[in-house]
Amino acid sequence: MVEKNQSVVKRCSEELDSPTFQINSEHLALRSVGIKREKKKNGLRLTESALSAMEELVTVSCEEVDGCPVILVCGSQDVGKSTFNRYLINQLLNSISCVDYLECDLGQTEFTPPGCISLLNITEPILGPPFTHQRTPQKMVYYGKPSCKNNYENYIEIIQYVFSSYKREAPLIVNTMGWVSDKGLLLLIDLIRLLSPSHVVQFSSGRSKYMPNLTPDYVDDMDGLYTKSKSRIRNRGFQLAEFTECLEFADEEKESPVVFTGHKLICVQSDFAFRKTPRNRESHNKVLRDLAVLGYLGQLQPPVPKPLCPLHGLTPYQVPFNAVALRITHADVAPTHILYAVNASWVGLCKILDDVRGYANGPILLAQTPICDCLGFGICRGIDMEKRLYHILTPVPPEELRNVNCLLVGAISIPQCVFKSQRGLEGTIPYVTTDYNSKLPGASEKIGARETEETREEKVHPKPKLYRKIN
Repeated sequence: MVEKNQSVVKRCSEELDSPTFQINSEHLALRSVGIKREKKKNGLRLTESALSAMEELVTVSCEEVDGCPVILVCGSQDVGKSTFNRYLINQLLNSISCVDYLECDLGQTEFTPPGCISLLNITEPILGPPFTHQRTPQKMVYYGKPSCKNNYENYIEIIQYVFSSYKREAPLIVNTMGWVSDKGLLLLIDLIRLLSPSHVVQFSSGRSKYMPNLTPDYVDDMDGLYTKSKSRIRNRGFQLAEFTECLEFADEEKESPVVFTGHKLICVQSDFAFRKTPRNRESHNKVLRDLAVLGYLGQLQPPVPKPLCPLHGLTPYQVPFNAVALRITHADVAPTHILYAVNASWVGLCKILDDVRGYANGPILLAQTPICDCLGFGICRGIDMEKRLYHILTPVPPEELRNVNCLLVGAISIPQCVFKSQRGLEGTIPYVTTDYNSKLPGASEKIGARETEETREEKVHPKPKLYRKIN
């Protein structure tokens, strides 16, 4: 044992004496969070099919023929879709000034906190993971959950609403979910028909589940969740009556109804090595979602080199009850418990078309979840019942906050470190307790517990009025 320890000390001493090994602040910082320098410079390695697809898409995007391409990237989980998208964006920005990006993956968003469907215009290279480049979209809707299961129609409607803002002035990259089996595949077919992409990039690997090739003929012959196959429609450029009956374009000047005219399928074989398994994938994805939320909250901090300020040391905005409407999107919460669910929650700061003014006291409760613009996010860090005020902490600038008249609370939770790891806290930590009734509707999200089937299921509200008021 002594000889072994001596050999270890000798090896470490040799490494320290090596001219290529330097201990600096960067090395120590990375080492403190479990990241070590890789000896071999592997870099990013793409397969031949991925490089070929990249070259073709860059060439098509730089040509001024047949308008701007719409590139939909799909495939199962952990096959490299996000990496490919970042690489493709960077390659395109070498030749063109901007790239549009439509985010349809609720769980692993690239530029926003999770639970959002958004449209962004990208003008700068993407050089890191999502939490390092949180950006303000041109159009964003807060869906409120990391998955669209049990509420597919609302998911499709929101994509329709956000996509209607695409001006076709730059190539569009569409990121999709990794759920491509059963109803997920049918939903993907609906998206292809709805968005009518010029190119579909389909990823597959030896470890991923079987997924049929989404050729134009296959899409034509298959029913989606809300669209019918070509065999039920006579002409090739068929109209999506199912969409046009229940979905309306936000911009009436845009062409309607939607027409699917086919696409070019590009198959990419992936060989990315990953260690995630079905058992640890959910916890890994939860960490990435928490990092995205923390990255967004990082905008509250002063610019370097000023020291970091704990969130409880920042001054929140005071929002009167009667200035905004409320809605819990992911669960059916009793009106008497609504403020308990809002307090210490992650809230979407939204703008609805309805005028919520005219209520003397409030709070004002929405009877249905609206499809509306989300201008940003914040934390409801307290509620003053005497003055009837919400205390909202948010990095959204005041000129944008003037347009906010709706708060949406979803299933996206605040990372626990926000409550437990703030510098300067003494005594009992607010909102952190073991004496808590998690059986209350909507309460499970407060403590980061996994949703039950009852809280996940969206319930229909037959109320004819849009607003309810609590006295």
